[in-house]
Amino acid sequence: QVQLVESGGGLVQAGGSLRLSCAASGNILSIIAMGWYRWYRQVLGKQRELVATFARGGVTDYADSVKGRFTVSRDNAKNTAYLQMNSLKPEDTAIYYCNYETTSHVKYWGQGTRVTVSS
Repeated sequence: QVQLVESGGGLVQAGGSLRLSCAASGNILSIIAMGWYRWYRQVLGKQRELVATFARGGVTDYADSVKGRFTVSRDNAKNTAYLQMNSLKPEDTAIYYCNYETTSHVKYWGQGTRVTVSS
């Protein structure tokens, strides 16, 4: 009932920046109730890890590895979440996924967007 589409990935040099977007569509009642946006990333052959969370009430949380460099935000009018990534490192190279949890606690995943950071 909710579809997520990530965009904004690409190739960037170390020290550069990217902004990922996660646009939600579908069940407007689930979307406008405002749930939780989360960003994950996964390296090939590795476990998916939680990178950042934008929770209800605007509370944000970040993994230690990205704290101070990444910022998560939300534009309610556009039903879109963002992950601003600054001071990128080669270790940040991964596929990044958006996850949205509705207020009914149903979770949806995007298909992922690739981020490659060159040294």
